[in-house]
Amino acid sequence: MPLTTTGELITRAAAARSAVAAFNVITLEHVEAVIAGAESARSPVVLQVSENAVKFRYGRLLPLARAAVAAAERADVPVALHLDHVQSDDLLRQAPDAGFSSVMYDAARLPYLDNLAATKAAVDWAHAQGLWIEGELGRLGGKNGEPPLDAHAPGARTDPVEAHAFVADSGVDALAVAIGSSHAMTTRTATLDHELLKRLAAALDVPLVLHGSSGVPDGELTAAVAGGIAKVNVGTALNIAMTSAIRDFLATHPEAVDSRKYLSVGREAMVRAVADIIRVLEAH
Repeated sequence: MPLTTTGELITRAAAARSAVAAFNVITLEHVEAVIAGAESARSPVVLQVSENAVKFRYGRLLPLARAAVAAAERADVPVALHLDHVQSDDLLRQAPDAGFSSVMYDAARLPYLDNLAATKAAVDWAHAQGLWIEGELGRLGGKNGEPPLDAHAPGARTDPVEAHAFVADSGVDALAVAIGSSHAMTTRTATLDHELLKRLAAALDVPLVLHGSSGVPDGELTAAVAGGIAKVNVGTALNIAMTSAIRDFLATHPEAVDSRKYLSVGREAMVRAVADIIRVLEAH
């Protein structure tokens, strides 16, 4: 079916007090696995390409984006394409022609006023191009080689009063909030601050996004969706599934040299992970 838009999926989810799963993809195997897993769960899904994934692909956005669009158009469920954690204005401006309906502009590393100014400029440009745009307030860590952040560190979490002003002044369509998760976690041990989430949901009139969801246990995820999270970002969990399956396969078949043999095993492991995560989100 034709590509849908991230804004449409998230708006519908927020109105229904549910959440859309958004998976970061790096290879074509990721793309195929996310779509197959979403089809298995009979659920819409968002394919996300991060700035780091673009850097991995020699700095070229179009090859992976074109593959994602082609795969999405043949999917049996609605699929949207989202450009994630963009810090480069040059990359931001490539989004519309590459098939993306939405962008997450990441200036959260900057002091508040600088984050606001940079995000507002991105919002103004993105809205003029018809793009839905997500911002971030708070610090999650774990990106660009950083270790996962101590989610309990002073100032790490999103302040509801500050978030209200940030949304109003920047014009973002959604806000990624820091409530206890961190990017790049390889263990599911994060404990979310559900009281803070309740205050954020009451203070803001835009959908809320949870990043770093790979480190969040099932029960915490379902509670987060019930508490107002409308978009759940997942990346590391797919890489863990793929890498573990390939490692096991090669340990058992040390003679293997045909990459299709082990990549297919890795892809199927990601399919199962995608379907499992979607079902957890729908269980609330």
